[in-house]
Amino acid sequence: MGVKNIGLFFGSFNPIHSGHLIIANYIIEFTDISEIWFIVSPQNPLKEKNSLIGNLHRINMVDLAINDFSGFKSSDIEFNMPTPSYTVNTLTEFKNIYPDKDFTLIIGADNYNCFDKWKEPEKIMDLCHQIFVYPRKNSPIIKANKYPKVKFIDAPIIEISSTFIRNSIKQKKDIKYLLHQKVYEYIIKNNLYL
Repeated sequence: MGVKNIGLFFGSFNPIHSGHLIIANYIIEFTDISEIWFIVSPQNPLKEKNSLIGNLHRINMVDLAINDFSGFKSSDIEFNMPTPSYTVNTLTEFKNIYPDKDFTLIIGADNYNCFDKWKEPEKIMDLCHQIFVYPRKNSPIIKANKYPKVKFIDAPIIEISSTFIRNSIKQKKDIKYLLHQKVYEYIIKNNLYL
């Protein structure tokens, strides 16, 4: 039968860092989600593409970061879909492939605050079992919750960002404790973000 309710954690993961893993770990341990899929996005329509490294590098790093944890899986489903990547299209595809599964969308408060700007937010709500919103520093929830499926979770606030990681690598800072060790080694070996 397998797991019925899957948490979907979308992101560029450019690169995946300890903050992503801490949030995912919290959700597995403190909610009813028992499996999380990391959906590596080729292009987020609300972000610039210029700092994005190749899809293969990013999914390789996700796999290196999560392979030790049985509740985490990666997905490259969006690599074969039109870009930019719209969550509503990916959710539709997942529901077609896995009609017996429920999907919970995992997003940060910053994304929730602009959720109305997403493509077809009402349809996303229809496709999702629920949406978990985790807190982000400097992103207080600015709108009343008009969506009954949204649940605000009390995950730790992580102040690490992929932008900070990339900038630190450019400045030749030693940031190995902000990344999974295998991800850090992969970045160094492949001269990424320099």
